[in-house]
Amino acid sequence: MTVTKDTVTAALRTISVPGGGDLISRDLVRALVVESGAVRFVLEGDTPETAKMLEALRPAAEAALRALPGVSTVSAVTTAHGPAPKAPNLTIGGHPTPQAGPQGVPGVRNIIAVGSGKGGVGKSTVASNLAVALARAGRKVGLLDADIYGPSQPRMMGANQRPASPDGKTILPLQAHGVTFMSIGLMLKEDEAVIWRGPMLMGALQQMLGQVAWTAGGSDLDVLIVDLPPGTGDVQLTLCQKTTLSGAIIVSTPQDVALLDARKALDMFKRLDTPLLGLIENMSTYVCPNCGHEAHLFGHGGVAVEAKKLGLPFLGELPLDISVRLAGDAGTPVAAGSGPVSDAYARIAAALVAQGVA
Repeated sequence: MTVTKDTVTAALRTISVPGGGDLISRDLVRALVVESGAVRFVLEGDTPETAKMLEALRPAAEAALRALPGVSTVSAVTTAHGPAPKAPNLTIGGHPTPQAGPQGVPGVRNIIAVGSGKGGVGKSTVASNLAVALARAGRKVGLLDADIYGPSQPRMMGANQRPASPDGKTILPLQAHGVTFMSIGLMLKEDEAVIWRGPMLMGALQQMLGQVAWTAGGSDLDVLIVDLPPGTGDVQLTLCQKTTLSGAIIVSTPQDVALLDARKALDMFKRLDTPLLGLIENMSTYVCPNCGHEAHLFGHGGVAVEAKKLGLPFLGELPLDISVRLAGDAGTPVAAGSGPVSDAYARIAAALVAQGVA
């Protein structure tokens, strides 16, 4: 059955608004789009207070629409136009705002960048699980998905709700598994490509660092984990030059080809005067679930040797395990559970706490 805009409007009329009327009769719905089963709209109030009231009604509105035959996805955002002369602008991406030099993020004590020299080494998986492990260790943790071309944290953290903005300027991050997190992927369709040049990437990163209310959970963050894109490009350069970082972690497999690129990432952080907190060896071992045989599919120990050669901390090794893939696809990082893999992440989190950077 094909859903129509009239059907969607009728469903929104069932959502009563405090003070009388409903979402449609009070003219609170904007930019309603119904396309191939996907429904998108904005709940707009005239004041921040009204926007807060609408934010409380948004889950009921989304649930009413999801119950309609033919609706596949529902995406809603809450905002307030207020008395300002300009309309609210939540567009992510643009030219960066000039600033004098590296700055901190209000309400965030430590910022740790997680990078890699190449893609496919599990950097984003490590970033999300490390954030969860630190949260389980009692830290107040944020996670910023700065992998703008390939944002994967919404899937791995199990949350894809569009962030709200009560005043049209401040973005309220999501909460998942004890972690406060934000991703450009939350602002886009899951299969929508980001086709931006460098200045737009830089502007988007500044927005997600500066406009996101990282303390929306009620307290300052002990640490913000930043999941970087692979390589040594614009996002890495902007983060290191514009933000005061506590340090960077490099993730690599023990494979020689991966280590070649990891060395380039290490060199980049050194040139940008970013402290190196250590290296992590991912996909270090594989244990057959049937016979218990341990195999080293990508080699073993190469990252530890590299860390020793460079005089850097070796934070630990992580196995290649199907539970990691299943947990990430299901939206519940493996570090949120129990077992050998979760314990490995807990040890890395403890090492960072011992360094005083988390």
